[in-house]
Amino acid sequence: MKPDLFQAPDYYLLDDLLTEEHKLVRDAARAWVKRDVSPIIEEYAQKAEFPKQLIKGLAEIGGFGPYIPAEYGGAGLDQISYGLIMQEIERGDSGVRSTSSVQSSLVMYPIWKYGNEEQRMKYLPKLATGEWIGCFGLTEPDYGSNPGGMVTNFKDMGDHYLLNGAKMWISNAPFADIAVVWAKNEEGRIHGLIVERGMEGFSTPETHNKWSLRASATGELIFDNVKVPKENLLPNKSGLGAPLGCLDSARYGIAWGAIGAAMDCYDTALRYSKERIQFDKPIGATQLQQKKLAEMITEITKAQLLTWRLGVLRNEGRATSAQISMAKRNNVNMAIEIAREARQMLGGMGITGEYSIMRHMMNLESVITYEGTHDIHLLITGMDVTGFSAFK
Repeated sequence: MKPDLFQAPDYYLLDDLLTEEHKLVRDAARAWVKRDVSPIIEEYAQKAEFPKQLIKGLAEIGGFGPYIPAEYGGAGLDQISYGLIMQEIERGDSGVRSTSSVQSSLVMYPIWKYGNEEQRMKYLPKLATGEWIGCFGLTEPDYGSNPGGMVTNFKDMGDHYLLNGAKMWISNAPFADIAVVWAKNEEGRIHGLIVERGMEGFSTPETHNKWSLRASATGELIFDNVKVPKENLLPNKSGLGAPLGCLDSARYGIAWGAIGAAMDCYDTALRYSKERIQFDKPIGATQLQQKKLAEMITEITKAQLLTWRLGVLRNEGRATSAQISMAKRNNVNMAIEIAREARQMLGGMGITGEYSIMRHMMNLESVITYEGTHDIHLLITGMDVTGFSAFK
């Protein structure tokens, strides 16, 4: 792959809206991606392997639970800092960002928000350093966009719970040390359980032959009469709203992350347009290519403003689930359209591993699907503005 010459676009001078801490956090993540991710990521994507050596660096830049209080091992940063870290990591690769945001929003967040003090002290510090990696079990073979229909269940056996069922499309599953698993009790109420690697009957087979998120480890979670200690139940929230609260945090991070992928595709296409000569002039001097670039930077700028405002609302505790949903849908769709246009600008070179664009495009096909599909997010916005549910 070519050297990483990335220069971040800031057409509306959004840096003026950031604090010095925001910029320090972002620049540290950006430098780490250039140094440690960009030189190796194409190789790992080609061989469909997660680069585990990045875990230590992810922890050092605040990639694991940056908003978790320092007393539990987190950095105690605000929501805009969290978003900026996700943006920079996904500029490198969506799969690496997936590992980070799953650990942060889908594992550490529920333990912090829904767990008790003993659970927070036991798990969060080791998750923050990357000593332990976690995963999140919600989606099932027959229940994706309708997670409330899940059939994974647990029974109270007196001194423990007995867990049975299966989850699929689980990022980090093949090497995760713990899993935050959502399952129904005997009354049909959804609860979160912390399942640890090594518990008898718990297995995590890897999903192979993916064309997307190839540098991320994806797998299943299989529970065959797994005995889960009662102290591993998350006590402070139950019902479908509990996992959906985690998804709010994750979707918010994705809204920022998608901007990173879009910026990388735009920056690559812009540089190429100035260097590639056809008909005795750079292709960037032609009207059609300028149209593409002008539309790209416009959409990136709109997405940057959207996520910055959403970050302010998150910091104030005022962001709604529907607002987060809109940002996730808009920004991922924006990124995938920019990836496609950028790929066309590079012609045949755009499909090679010499450039990042095709990898981003393939990755974004997963990002536009997971944590709520594009169409489901449209229905969330539709329900929010009309008051009518059109999910079924």
